[in-house]
Amino acid sequence: MPLVALTGGIASGKSTIARRLAEHGAVIVDADQLVREVQAPGGPVLAAIADSFGEGMLRPDGSLDRAALGTRVFGDAPAIAQLNAIVHPAVRAESARRFAAAFAADPDAVVVYDVPLLVEARVDDPWQLVIVAHAPADVRADRLVGLRGLSHADAAARIASQVPDEARLRIADVVIDTAGALDDTLRQVDELWERLDEHVARRAGAS
Repeated sequence: MPLVALTGGIASGKSTIARRLAEHGAVIVDADQLVREVQAPGGPVLAAIADSFGEGMLRPDGSLDRAALGTRVFGDAPAIAQLNAIVHPAVRAESARRFAAAFAADPDAVVVYDVPLLVEARVDDPWQLVIVAHAPADVRADRLVGLRGLSHADAAARIASQVPDEARLRIADVVIDTAGALDDTLRQVDELWERLDEHVARRAGAS
């Protein structure tokens, strides 16, 4: 029952890899989606964010103003640490629940945790495999400018605010090179899936 972590820097193509793995049958648990869920109105996480950073972090309907929060903590290491201390434990608990539910439903499932902050928050978890989506910083900056409309300065700042590529590559069991054509990225993911599928088949045969 492979528990796989998938990570990568901003605009690295991680979501493309996750979608392809899902097409092959992997169960994808999206850390960003979990963050949005645990920050929903009425929950303790959102209340703690408002207490720590002010009611200005809330929209008139009581939901989180993500843009305001992002502006508040961007580039402020102590504020980011404070926010992470609020959010990460809740996300960790909910992700563990999702993993357990997936394996209870199918003991031979391949469960992939799509998690941007693996190095920062989850590197010591018991992953069977760590996949890193990788493209050089200049390629990712061009994507941020061309696809998301950021300025070159903002793109560079977003990339610089994350851990260096070297930190992610150091923990990688598999690196998917996403700098080239989409077909090349998908081919690498397909080859990886064959390896994962063989692992599951061997495990099933041994049980």
